[in-house]
Amino acid sequence: MPGDLPYYTNQVENNSDHKITYCLDFFNKRLRVDDYWGNVDSVCKRTAEIARAESLTKVFIKSREEDWQTFLSKGGMLEGIYKGYFRGRDAYCMAFYYDLERRTSDYWLEEDRILEQVLALPLKPDRPAVPGNCTMRIARTEDAGRLAALYGQIFQTYPTPMNDPLYVEQTMREGTVYYLVESADQLISAASAEINTVYRNVEMTDCATLPAYRNQGIMRLLMHALEEELTGRNITCAYSLSRALSFGMNAVFFQLGYRYCGRLTKNCDIYDKFEDMNLWVKALKRKEEPLP
Repeated sequence: MPGDLPYYTNQVENNSDHKITYCLDFFNKRLRVDDYWGNVDSVCKRTAEIARAESLTKVFIKSREEDWQTFLSKGGMLEGIYKGYFRGRDAYCMAFYYDLERRTSDYWLEEDRILEQVLALPLKPDRPAVPGNCTMRIARTEDAGRLAALYGQIFQTYPTPMNDPLYVEQTMREGTVYYLVESADQLISAASAEINTVYRNVEMTDCATLPAYRNQGIMRLLMHALEEELTGRNITCAYSLSRALSFGMNAVFFQLGYRYCGRLTKNCDIYDKFEDMNLWVKALKRKEEPLP
């Protein structure tokens, strides 16, 4: 990282009129507000101050339903809606920009065409079979090195340091669940679920498959496995951010019944540039409680 900055650092600021839980995301030059309480005007003002002080070019806030129009009146832009994010209540993704290049999408119309093609596909809710001579399982901490090597091979750049085995292992210890598909001699594909136990939501992310094994339904298979695991943990909202230029990943989520809920402009540095990300959301079935 330039100037030896970390990829990101999580912070909590608490004073008399607001509390903000946020991430200073240096690698992606953004400030991500994950939660807040108190005076919305104060939250808006303070996040702008932090972003400018840290030379960050984008702020995005997961706003509660009663507050998003206040953020809008302060110059924020509604980029997407996380349906059911707050234990069944929606979160509104409000974005503020401090750089014109960051605000301007270079591929919006092409992304619209890709989305149109994706939305015309048939749904595929069925669970694909595990490919021959392969196995699928939940990942263990000793898999961190192989996972990091897979991510490093697939992504030229990535919003988090997934090519670092120590970071991958850290995410596992913090509760992120990984599923993988492997053959006898190599790791073929992997995906993860980053769980928010407070609000019972999860981000489906870190999806990677070796090129030779794509278009075989492996990622849909992994998503099915993760969803089954999450339902057992009483997670009720699943969402994912997919590169808007990627037909394949957007198709995976649409065909699994995820709903398109917006596009976040130049949201993160992935592959080799800041890219627009499509937001896909799905309500997961609640675990049936046993009768008394």
